[in-house]
Amino acid sequence: MKTLQQIRRDLHQIPEIGFQEYKTQAYLLEEIQLLNQERLTVVKWKTGIVVHVKGIDPKKTIGWRTDIDGLPINEQTGFSYQSTHTGYMHACGHDIHMTVALGLLRQLNQTPINDDMVFLFQPAEEGPGGALPMREWLKEKHPEFLPDVILAFHIAPEYPVGTIATRPGLLFANTSELFIDLHGVEGHAAYPHRTKDMTIAAASLLLQLQTIVSRAINPLESAVVTIGKMTSGTVQNIISGHARLEGTIRTMDAVTMQTVKERIEALCKSTEIAFDCKVHIDYGSSYYQVFNSEEITQNFLSFANHDDTTNAIHCDPAMTGEDFGYFLQEIPGFLFWAGVDSSYGLHNAKLNPNETVVDYLVPFTESYIRTLSNHDND
Repeated sequence: MKTLQQIRRDLHQIPEIGFQEYKTQAYLLEEIQLLNQERLTVVKWKTGIVVHVKGIDPKKTIGWRTDIDGLPINEQTGFSYQSTHTGYMHACGHDIHMTVALGLLRQLNQTPINDDMVFLFQPAEEGPGGALPMREWLKEKHPEFLPDVILAFHIAPEYPVGTIATRPGLLFANTSELFIDLHGVEGHAAYPHRTKDMTIAAASLLLQLQTIVSRAINPLESAVVTIGKMTSGTVQNIISGHARLEGTIRTMDAVTMQTVKERIEALCKSTEIAFDCKVHIDYGSSYYQVFNSEEITQNFLSFANHDDTTNAIHCDPAMTGEDFGYFLQEIPGFLFWAGVDSSYGLHNAKLNPNETVVDYLVPFTESYIRTLSNHDND
């Protein structure tokens, strides 16, 4: 049987984007098939996998979710085991997430807990979003596999191995992509009156979008509207008939997210009138906030504080997004950060997590899950 380090390196070499994780799914299934199948039920969903482990005397089902997709980033680590898929990389640590899940599955299958376990190998976390459709599929097709409590983690480059960080309540923000296309009439620069200039329209709209947070949102609430990319035009003497704005929205409250979107839509309608054009909005992938259950998270932090191998931190919420929030929307549980001591951050082409984190996290999380099962079944 392969070591966890070898599994991590194998997975690191085959990153695939959302709902195209065919090699990843096949690799995971091969590793799962090597286990004793007596207690296991394995079901595929799209490019994801659900593995149910029957407990000794189950009173509930504990869920462990891992994401499995990579990112469209050309790796620049120089690792001997770097990505073999040109233009794609596990730059968010999902290779480590999967390895820990497989390690946990090995242990809890070999020496089961009282309760049932379900492992969710979820595709498309980075986009277009796999958590919500996977949750709804489970509810409709396999309600017997729905967990009563659900857990997950995400690597944290800034912390050393052995440090975990989380908090009760809001951990990650509500997030939404934002794509706005403006359609007018292209024409020669010498005849501007015959055109509908979308460079000017887009520039005007971009500036107006920056008033949403400052003028439409309660200053005691947190929100971000960022336009990271603007494209328009073809050559210097042609007035552009099409422009595109690309950005992101992030809020600490679901109601605030709706308010921001309403203001964006109103400003786009006013732009259509002011510049006699058509404006189309696409919100792309939208993720619900990661809101950790109060009691379960506090108990986890208490457990971590009493673990000699662990430094537990009560961290601040972040404006990052994670579609695990859709599971927590209906199932109590939590997500935590796990340090990997990388000199480069998430989504960086040189991300270099310390892979010994898998040797720390598997026994740590196994011990917690055993404690959680025993405590709740007393």
